[in-house]
Amino acid sequence: MGPGIFLDLKFHDIPNTVAGAVSSAVSLPGVRLLDVHTLGGLEMMQAAVKARDESALPKAQRPKLLGITILTSMDDASIRKVGLSGTASSRALKLAQLARQAGLDGVVASPHEVRAIRRACGKDFLIVVPGVRPKVTKGAASSGKGKKDDQARVATPAEAIRAGADYLVIGRPITAAADPEASARAIVEEIASALP
Repeated sequence: MGPGIFLDLKFHDIPNTVAGAVSSAVSLPGVRLLDVHTLGGLEMMQAAVKARDESALPKAQRPKLLGITILTSMDDASIRKVGLSGTASSRALKLAQLARQAGLDGVVASPHEVRAIRRACGKDFLIVVPGVRPKVTKGAASSGKGKKDDQARVATPAEAIRAGADYLVIGRPITAAADPEASARAIVEEIASALP
């Protein structure tokens, strides 16, 4: 079996609807990671966990359930516009703690929050990090963190790994590159250089 699928559907609805969606998603072959929005609240996340745990699959084959904290496309001004107080980082940390309380296996959070989430939620709590932009990418459409696309809170792969990320989500630096293969190889090299 390969590395598996991260089914990034970001479920966010009333608890019963999310439970039904999770029940269906868990039965799909190859799904290893599945996510819901933490802003759906404690009861919604608990319903998602219950639906996953009631799956007929053996426990070892059930996907890990992650909570989306604050999207990496949002900065402090963006979260204020939708009615949230505080900073994006402080809200992400509180949502990660709520996800842990609900029984989720981890969260999706920007590289800026990884250290604080790791301290607050422990070493076994998974942290998946999008908003990753390589320092230098061979064959890329752009290089460095200057090209953020629609991301507001970014870091290099090395920075995210050193902060404590378990998984990195890297899309456009590869898919938008003039030479995707060369770009992917350069990113792998950068990741390898940051591993202990």
